[in-house]
Amino acid sequence: MMKVYICQNCGWIRVVSRRKNVECFKCGEKQMVVTKLPYEKVGHMSEEERKDYAKTWLYLHGTKHE
Repeated sequence: MMKVYICQNCGWIRVVSRRKNVECFKCGEKQMVVTKLPYEKVGHMSEEERKDYAKTWLYLHGTKHE
């Protein structure tokens, strides 16, 4: 099963299948957070929609985004 992870530091989105320890290749954060976003939906999102999702997720979860 594919899972969608987001970096709570920079908002980068990553899809993985089996790993539970997922690090961010963009900023180096050691542990990304699994989201409730289905893999199928991510596949149909444009780059702009992904950025908007990440920005909203960071805002709702009270994390810092530079």
